[in-house]
Amino acid sequence: MKVSVYDTYVPKGNSIIMHFDIIVKDNESIENVYAYGKDYLNNKGLPNYKLSTNECKFCHMEKAPDDVEKQILDKGYYIIEMENCN
Repeated sequence: MKVSVYDTYVPKGNSIIMHFDIIVKDNESIENVYAYGKDYLNNKGLPNYKLSTNECKFCHMEKAPDDVEKQILDKGYYIIEMENCN
């Protein structure tokens, strides 16, 4: 499956920036990308954060590994946690 990767930086508090990638099917709307990011942030204890192009930007497209593809088909998206996500 061909996927789009969105590089995302969200202020977490105390000058800490959370960095993660949102991976979705290549034809996913940006509104859905933001909704998936909000779902992830809700699960991380940041329920009222609104994503925009300031925090979440298209980075590139690639072929998804099988495990990533399976989660995208099941959940709609996949997150790669990069920095300060825990």
